[in-house]
Amino acid sequence: MKIKNAEMLKVAVKKEQYPKEGPIEIALAGRSNVGKSSLINTLVNRKKLARTSSQPGKTQTINFYSINNDEFRLVDLPGYGYARVSMKEREKWGKMIENFLTSRRTLAEVILLLDIRHSPGEHDKMMYNWIKSFGYNGIIIATKADKISKGKWMKHKSIIAKALGVQNRELIIPFSATKRLNKEKVLNLIEEIIKVNTV
Repeated sequence: MKIKNAEMLKVAVKKEQYPKEGPIEIALAGRSNVGKSSLINTLVNRKKLARTSSQPGKTQTINFYSINNDEFRLVDLPGYGYARVSMKEREKWGKMIENFLTSRRTLAEVILLLDIRHSPGEHDKMMYNWIKSFGYNGIIIATKADKISKGKWMKHKSIIAKALGVQNRELIIPFSATKRLNKEKVLNLIEEIIKVNTV
């Protein structure tokens, strides 16, 4: 797949602010600072389309990106699990994510991003189980893969698979935005998701 153009379509906090349903949407979920914005920027070859922040918990909105003149959309969900955010704020984000995932008919897939270096935490497990319970594939992009040697990828994939009960380890894709590792693999995956959902 080639991404020729991409633009920020909408920033929303509630259902009334979502863009009108149309093309297939692929949502990205994950902890604060796991690299969702960096993944988007890498895939679309833009440095600052999705705003990245060194301050975790910065994305407090649902951000919709139109790709290839609305051929499909990427949706960046608010990062979860940041301890310094108040419980009330975290509950609000949780509700925001839940409302989106349960109401969006054009949502074709929810991809979970995890830091490859760490075993999934409780929030990650909850999110993964939630994704699977809605009938999605349970695709995991294991970010920051450049931080460990390639020879250790399998070991870390095994740790993630065991913690989450992942049956098919091919669904865990090591990725690095910095080194653009497995960028093509992720793009091919997106292409496959679009193909399956437009038949």
